[in-house]
Amino acid sequence: MRHPDQGSSAPNYISACVVMFGVNILWVFMLIWAIWGLPAVALSGWAVKTAIDRIGERYQS
Repeated sequence: MRHPDQGSSAPNYISACVVMFGVNILWVFMLIWAIWGLPAVALSGWAVKTAIDRIGERYQS
């Protein structure tokens, strides 16, 4: 016997993924700030932004 939900599409978890990425990056930046200070957080943030931009450029074309 088939389950009633079988064959339906999977739920969209994109918004949950984006929120959890934000939560995780926040605690990682807080940890970096506590250990090495604000310049290290700024440098880490710049590195993450650059990596995201490069990934976006790669998949845009």
